[in-house]
Amino acid sequence: MSPALWCRGMRAAVAASVGLSEGPVDSRSGRLLRPPSPALAAPGARLLRLPGSRAGQAASPERAGWTEALRAAVAELRAGAVLAVPTDTLYGLACSASCSAALRDVYRLKGRSEAKPLAVCLGRVADVYRYCHVRVPEELLKDLLPGPVTLVMERSEALNKDLNPFTPLVGIRIPDHAFMQELAQMFGGPLALTSANLSSQASSLNVEEFQDLWPHLSLVIDGGPIGDGQSPECRLGSTVVDLSVPGRFGIIRPGCALESTTAILQQKYGLLPSHGSCL
Repeated sequence: MSPALWCRGMRAAVAASVGLSEGPVDSRSGRLLRPPSPALAAPGARLLRLPGSRAGQAASPERAGWTEALRAAVAELRAGAVLAVPTDTLYGLACSASCSAALRDVYRLKGRSEAKPLAVCLGRVADVYRYCHVRVPEELLKDLLPGPVTLVMERSEALNKDLNPFTPLVGIRIPDHAFMQELAQMFGGPLALTSANLSSQASSLNVEEFQDLWPHLSLVIDGGPIGDGQSPECRLGSTVVDLSVPGRFGIIRPGCALESTTAILQQKYGLLPSHGSCL
């Protein structure tokens, strides 16, 4: 059986395991399940609003709604679907990094070049050691993660070979966002993560800004607006740092946390900028 058929064939079983019933199927995506608490959304979209609806906040006292959203998201991820999720920097698209069909779907719906890598989102710093060959102190990882950074390191054999097959490196994200950390932990495996927008278009700070993608997604998690929508700096995304060379660091993308990140790397750990770094 092909990976695509396997991933999609799991939908009914996974949905049943978390108490969801199948709903009408959208003709464009073929991926619609009826949510436990449906919210008004465009045709083909499935929208769940987090209690509190503010990105990065701790779980609301309305714990049932929070847990319901987590279970729904995990069910879709295990079925090979692509979701929209809030992070500490931007809204993102997420799927299982182990599902090759879902990875292809992300590239297709974004119109993204397959030569551009996807980041991997994890739930704990301890998980980094499973998916990367780490050549920096653990304390350094804990100083930067969770946070608005993507740390690029040599990938391990535990990652799906279809994920970024053109490079031996991988970018690791642990967003400073309670929902994303709990989602990655509950899912129990690596998530592929990229920004929720068509390639070459502006990144998204609220769910309305990428409504054109909704019909192609199985689930949209609305965590409320992220940052100041009037500030261009809020759309820079995470700071991407190459830590694959011992004793050195390279800034691949300045992002929104450049000053604080470079200060930690240089002043606390004495790392030197790599040749060709953005600094």
